[in-house]
Amino acid sequence: MSSNKNRSTRDVILKSAWKALEETPDKSVRMSDIAKRAGVSRQALYLHFPTRGDLLTATSRYLDVVLDVDARLIPSRTATNGLDRLNAFIAFWTGYIPEIYGVAKALMVMKDHDDAAATAWADRMGAVHEGCVAAAQALSDDGVLADDLNVAKAADLLWVLLSVRHWEDATKSCGWSQEEYVYHISRAARLSLLKPA
Repeated sequence: MSSNKNRSTRDVILKSAWKALEETPDKSVRMSDIAKRAGVSRQALYLHFPTRGDLLTATSRYLDVVLDVDARLIPSRTATNGLDRLNAFIAFWTGYIPEIYGVAKALMVMKDHDDAAATAWADRMGAVHEGCVAAAQALSDDGVLADDLNVAKAADLLWVLLSVRHWEDATKSCGWSQEEYVYHISRAARLSLLKPA
């Protein structure tokens, strides 16, 4: 019973942190704000998450659980060739950004002056980079990676192309539709990473 109660309290805290980050992306969210929103004491909050960095990282990972990121990555992880893996990973991530944008925006705003947010942001972007490495490696294994790129450079390039900031600039600042963004970023990635036909 106690374990279920702890899990329930933890979930309530994570949901509260998620909503707080989405609703106030332009300012740092304090532990006390999240405790109040979750209806728990600060002591209870710190029992579950000893530091603010722990809470922010756990919140960003919680999104992946709720939004079932593992199931969404199956097409990429089971692709039988490099091009299919690249296309599937791009399709996954470009479709995922709009769903996590609220939390991502908050972390992007805070990360330059907030070590806890920087830690959470680095954790999540590191996971995206791992996906880029896997796609680049698959292209290399198939012999279709551009001659002027090695796997590390190709992964870095793909990671940069797929940045949340690029999605934000294209869709929010430039007014592109999601479909236009996906088409052009996918095309740019293929033109950049693949050997000429």
